[in-house]
Amino acid sequence: MKIVKLTNESQQELLNLLKGRNPASYTKQQSAVDDIIEKVKTGGDEAVLALEKQFDHCELTPETLRVSKAEIEEAYQQLDPEFIDVMKRAAGNIADYHRKQMQNSWITTREDGVILGQKITPIAITGCYVPGGRAVYPSSVLMNIIPAKVAGVPRIVMCTPPGPDGKAPAGSVAAADIAGADEIYKVGGAQAIAAMAYGTQTIPRVDKITGPGNIYVALAKKACFGITGIDSVAGPSEILVIADETANPRYIAADLLSQAEHDPLASAILLTTSEEFARRVSKEIDGFLQTLSRAEIIRQSLDSYGTIFVSDSMDALIDAANAIASEHMEIVTKDPYEIMTKIKNAGAIFLGSYSSEPLGDYYAGPNHILPTNGTARFFSPLGVDAFIKRTSIISYSRKALEAVHKDIELFAQNEGLTAHANSIAVRFEDHE
Repeated sequence: MKIVKLTNESQQELLNLLKGRNPASYTKQQSAVDDIIEKVKTGGDEAVLALEKQFDHCELTPETLRVSKAEIEEAYQQLDPEFIDVMKRAAGNIADYHRKQMQNSWITTREDGVILGQKITPIAITGCYVPGGRAVYPSSVLMNIIPAKVAGVPRIVMCTPPGPDGKAPAGSVAAADIAGADEIYKVGGAQAIAAMAYGTQTIPRVDKITGPGNIYVALAKKACFGITGIDSVAGPSEILVIADETANPRYIAADLLSQAEHDPLASAILLTTSEEFARRVSKEIDGFLQTLSRAEIIRQSLDSYGTIFVSDSMDALIDAANAIASEHMEIVTKDPYEIMTKIKNAGAIFLGSYSSEPLGDYYAGPNHILPTNGTARFFSPLGVDAFIKRTSIISYSRKALEAVHKDIELFAQNEGLTAHANSIAVRFEDHE
């Protein structure tokens, strides 16, 4: 893994490199995605089935597109009972964490007859996308569905790619059942996003689509935004570690590789105050690459986006971390809590030697569907907020409006909106 001295120039070079992974820059796939969306929009089930045959190499019918109760039972039978129990315990942790995010409707009143408030309403129907491809992610099923369930969404739909046998992955199916999905459909890629955005004869149109996916899924979500809501346009996985000489280099190396194994486009970055520590981490990485099963993917990721930055100044490292705004950030230093207070941009922060990133991926409770590609500067992790709507409530008595009507009319007149002004003034014509 390359070791680089942190400077303004080297930091900017990395930022430019990382920006190149943004789904918006992959324009050559956009026309293919647009074509898929148009086919599903006009062709419904027939188009979805044809696209599943083309991309997922399986033969489905409208009747077999939805995962049946028998298939759910079969999925449980295929899994290790201990793994099922682990998923249930993880689901409990995730639900407990997200319950703390719940908001309540509220009303406030004043003596002059003003009533103001906010009404919280869950989305009516949400669609969760869970990827397949290089790996199957039951953890993403839990992270997608449980916040929606906690928010009170009455109908939760999930789409996930099937295998050539026409079956959805057993782990994803069981996880969806544990989490409380109402419907599971065997469809992946851009066609799944289009089906949930526009609806087909079998798959319902949803109000919001959440969940990560490959570049085709990301571009499809971007294209369908406005027809339906989305959480974000997710990019490749990322990890950034801030560490000093007190950290264990073997632990740090293992943590960097935990994200690099996702995808050749994944990024793994270490920021450290010790050049000797940087060399030790790099050596540990070389050792792990001799044994890990996804070593080739990791090598591609590290060759393209893996970097160890060294600086004498911890403040400079913190500034770099905030500029990169990584999806996952570990802080493994003598006093990680002090440094954490200076971090402004990160999807999730992991503190100390025993809070490695996979803890958040699977079990701790916070959501692992996180902002990527620097969007932690303005986006948040998936949570209950993604599945609720806030509606404002306004009620004024005549007395309350009379006291301020001239102010409102003047505001409207200054904007040139005379009908707005008249809407207020007409209520006080008898006073003129």
